[in-house]
Amino acid sequence: MKELLIVVDYQVDFVNGSLGFKGAELLEEGIVNKIREARKKKTEVCFTFDTHYENYLETNEGKKLPIKHCLKGSEGFELYGKVKEQLKESDVVFYKETFGSLALANYLQKGQYTKIEIVGLVTNICILSNAILAKSALPEAEIIVIKSLVGTFDKKLEEETFDLLKSVHIEISE
Repeated sequence: MKELLIVVDYQVDFVNGSLGFKGAELLEEGIVNKIREARKKKTEVCFTFDTHYENYLETNEGKKLPIKHCLKGSEGFELYGKVKEQLKESDVVFYKETFGSLALANYLQKGQYTKIEIVGLVTNICILSNAILAKSALPEAEIIVIKSLVGTFDKKLEEETFDLLKSVHIEISE
């Protein structure tokens, strides 16, 4: 059984930066513990980084969400708090300019994982996008979003997202 933990976009700008929201910081300890637990079990850990550049406001996303965030090289781009300390040089990192990462999906197919757990931010945007890409890449794998280790600024949208994910056979665990 080959397993993977994906830490999605737990970056400063989504916790307490330009797109931060109340409660995002509370996920830090749980995500750190999940990473440590994965490493003890020899589960592979990878990270995604929402990645934008100075021309962000000129991009399609920037025109629809005109708030600069996660600009490569900025403090807001960095992993938040103690999660940053968990990143190892040997970890696979995906820098993505949009919500989901096709590079991650391609990587998953090559890895032939049987179980993938997903934690991080933002539930109804990047968690949703990457979970569906993971399920598309590996339809027979067990894809699990850990409910207590994801978050968003809109709890109603979050619950709707969990329902959508369940409808495409992605498990939601506590």
